[in-house]
Amino acid sequence: MKRFFGQKNKRSRAFTLVETLVAISIFTVSLLGLMSILAQGIADTNYAKRKIIASYLAQEGIEYIRNFRDTYVLYYDPASTNNGWIEFNNRLIADSCDDSCYFDDSIVSFTDPTMPMADLIFTPCTGNAGACMELRYDNATGKYNYDLTKTPSGYTREINMFVIDSNETEIVSTVSWTQGSGSHSVVFSESLFNWVE
Repeated sequence: MKRFFGQKNKRSRAFTLVETLVAISIFTVSLLGLMSILAQGIADTNYAKRKIIASYLAQEGIEYIRNFRDTYVLYYDPASTNNGWIEFNNRLIADSCDDSCYFDDSIVSFTDPTMPMADLIFTPCTGNAGACMELRYDNATGKYNYDLTKTPSGYTREINMFVIDSNETEIVSTVSWTQGSGSHSVVFSESLFNWVE
């Protein structure tokens, strides 16, 4: 009987090595699967964060144009033959926002009614749609603009306008960025109306 148990134990020890290798293999495959899921989760979280920022920047582009319209309508020279709404549309066309442009808010003040309308500058995007200047992030203020001394953000914003009729203009704000192996963009659009007769 002692010999029988001794032989059984020898066989058990021989199988233990194989069982250990199988267990390690299963654990490794499980760990790799878990790591893959975690990596994908981190990538998805980073994408969601950048898309939220891009959405706010696209909406901000619409808000700038709306404020630009209001400034023109409220403060444009009443002695002019054109009203503020017409001049607003003319200015956007003159600044090539029908092709695409970008707007640098760091050089203007919408709260100053004495500010010359010529100071509201939209700069055309040159070449294709991706040629707009990259937005820069200011850590001190938490704002984005085109100040070349600030940190590159990886986002570009282009604004397009389309005159629908004499009382309606559609504004399209597109924010683009590159992440991973692909390019992404968020597009917001809104119609602005002539609210002053």
